[in-house]
Amino acid sequence: MKFLAEINVMPQKEILDPQGKAVLIGLQNLGINQVAGVRIGKHITLTVDAASEAEANEVVTNACKKLLANLIMEEFEFTLTAQ
Repeated sequence: MKFLAEINVMPQKEILDPQGKAVLIGLQNLGINQVAGVRIGKHITLTVDAASEAEANEVVTNACKKLLANLIMEEFEFTLTAQ
């Protein structure tokens, strides 16, 4: 079976996010003052060949822990959809 993994990697809430801060300042400079708390992360999609959803879940979790997310500074979440 094929599964589509939609992964979001974001800085941990305790970590400063200089990109988010720069975007917030840029928005304020444009007069867009209704926005607060900007955080910048990564969105990654993977197509996974696996025998089951549990196996696909394990593959994606391993990919995130070993390569896609720096667990010291980032956290990740993902959804799987059968294709």
